[in-house]
Amino acid sequence: MEIAESVLSLVGRTPMVKLGRVGAGLPCPVVAKLETTNPGGSVKDRPAVAMVDAAEAAGLLRPGGTIVEPTSGNTGVGLAIVAAQRGYRCVFVMTDKVAPEKIALLKAYGAEVMVCPVAVPPEDPASYYSVAERLTRETPDAFRPNQYSNPANPASHEATTGPEVWEQTGGRVTHFVAGAGTGGTITGVGRYLKARNPAVRIVAADPEGSVYSGGSGRPYLVEGIGEDFWPANYDPSVVDEVVAVSDRDSFLMARRVTREEGLLIGGSCGTAVAAGLRVAERCTPDDLVVVLIPDSGRGYLSKVFNDEWLAGYGFIESSGTTVADVLGAREAGIPPLVYVRPETPVREAVRLMHVHGLSQLPVARGELPLADAEVQGAVDELRLMERTFVDGSLVDQPVERVMGPRLPTVGSGQAIELAVELLDSAPALIVLDGGRPCAVLSRSDVLAFLSASQPEELP
Repeated sequence: MEIAESVLSLVGRTPMVKLGRVGAGLPCPVVAKLETTNPGGSVKDRPAVAMVDAAEAAGLLRPGGTIVEPTSGNTGVGLAIVAAQRGYRCVFVMTDKVAPEKIALLKAYGAEVMVCPVAVPPEDPASYYSVAERLTRETPDAFRPNQYSNPANPASHEATTGPEVWEQTGGRVTHFVAGAGTGGTITGVGRYLKARNPAVRIVAADPEGSVYSGGSGRPYLVEGIGEDFWPANYDPSVVDEVVAVSDRDSFLMARRVTREEGLLIGGSCGTAVAAGLRVAERCTPDDLVVVLIPDSGRGYLSKVFNDEWLAGYGFIESSGTTVADVLGAREAGIPPLVYVRPETPVREAVRLMHVHGLSQLPVARGELPLADAEVQGAVDELRLMERTFVDGSLVDQPVERVMGPRLPTVGSGQAIELAVELLDSAPALIVLDGGRPCAVLSRSDVLAFLSASQPEELP
């Protein structure tokens, strides 16, 4: 009888499928390795089993112990499945950019979840790395797998994923493309494939802004891949090329693959496929590009497959007159986005508002182009006038002392009707394009646009 002893026996041996529609017209075939068929629905089931096995063998995890790990969700699911089989408690730490479905899924497996802000550096006490370390210290009999530096992570892929890719392609694979997060998948698979054929090219698909593609790791919206530090498990000597992919291209590719290939995939999968198609464009008919699909799109229905969410971040456009039309009609010379840092003196904020004729300024950390998560609040000329009238010394204080809440956001492609509705209760809006703040839209901007428009042009 072909009956598995437990759900853990079903990890691995995932299928491959040709991406015949999105890859049509390319010089060589592009095939996807579908890690979605693992019990937990992702590639992370492989290292989850391997890391727990190694910890048990080393005496680091004992019966009744607790597994603590920072995760974007998939590793947590894999660990939760192992814990359910072996009687461990799980506590997972996640960032606030993670889709709510992932949090609900972990809780469904009986895990406890703590959510931390994404827009803080790893060393910050509030970061999900720091919180995980603290919980590990404070929890009796706790074990932290630490997927970023645990050698069992890449070893699991060198022992299983790599051989599967080689065997399923009959050794014909010439390019392997996968997202780089902890570094485990691309390092392990890369080591195996290069041992079989040193000419195989290993390509890391990376979100724009991640350290792998030369960024600082500042927040981006794609989940599960990219980093703001260099994990010990990432072996740069194995990787031949890194392809940076924007949030926009990642999400739109995920939707395209889902609708054209019938494969429901998420944002990080979209990153990998977009990179794989770029690689295939410069290949020959003798090449074979394998793209690893790490998980399903079921965990992203409220984001990647939600038109309202995508439009709110400026990834897709509405029909009719949009916010982008209003911005395009503004007078020449108006800068697209003026903001101040939390430590900027109030005096400088006042000067900037005067020079540019602005009544509100966002307060944000980081350099342009900003990430939405880096916006901390806003300063308003009326509030500044009232506060400095009472206490003149505030002009030399940092703006974070006097800033108010963040301005509401609107997508560049959203309808002007929505902007008017939001401006009814807010003095200005931050406009997002491609997921990033690009301008501040004021009531006067909309009024000037409407007054200059012909009646037939108005919505």
